[in-house]
Amino acid sequence: MQPEQPQDHAKLAAGRRAIETYLQDGMRIGLGSGTTSHWFVRALGEKVKQGFDIAGVPTSTATRDLALEVGVPLLDLNDITELDFTIDGADEIDHAGRMIKGGGACLLWEKMVARASKRMVAVVDDKKVVDTLGAFPVPVEVIRFGWRSTERELRKLFTEFGYRDLRIALRGGAEEPIRTDSGHYILDCHLQRITDPDRLAPRFNEIPGVAEHGLFVGIADEMVIGHADGSGEVIRLR
Repeated sequence: MQPEQPQDHAKLAAGRRAIETYLQDGMRIGLGSGTTSHWFVRALGEKVKQGFDIAGVPTSTATRDLALEVGVPLLDLNDITELDFTIDGADEIDHAGRMIKGGGACLLWEKMVARASKRMVAVVDDKKVVDTLGAFPVPVEVIRFGWRSTERELRKLFTEFGYRDLRIALRGGAEEPIRTDSGHYILDCHLQRITDPDRLAPRFNEIPGVAEHGLFVGIADEMVIGHADGSGEVIRLR
């Protein structure tokens, strides 16, 4: 499969630059989810065919299926003490490396794998880099039992942070809600502009019923930004 749109070229460029910059024979890595990460997995499959020794832990069933298709060996997270890297995309990322993730409904597995890694590298096309997070809705993964109660608690939290009358949407709708790979629902929270992500992020997990949230703060160590001309730049965040 070859990229057709300029943004796909940028995503592939980010993936290839990440492989060139970070990966070495024998590494065990986290394989991200989403369109940019999937271009990275395809590029990694090309390296494996050339004899590159690498194995990965997928962050979704979709990534697992793609890795198997392109020949990237897979591992179970339960069998790994620590991964060398996780390389994953973002729906939005600011200049400090804070991200919104979960547009593909994989945020829980993505965060677990990232936390099990020595370093996390965000691979993004240049359209995903923003000054302030929030234009992309923040996904919150919630257990199905009592999800409306969890939504009410989320609204209380957002009111405390000055958000009123914001839209919270059950992804897929009430008739056919989307379920994550763990069987949970996703509530998409349309905040528009997040002025204090560092203070907001830890508060989500105080709410019973929240499995995980899509604000990834203090997780990315570096980011690789791909451009439509095929170039990629590495930004070291910490």
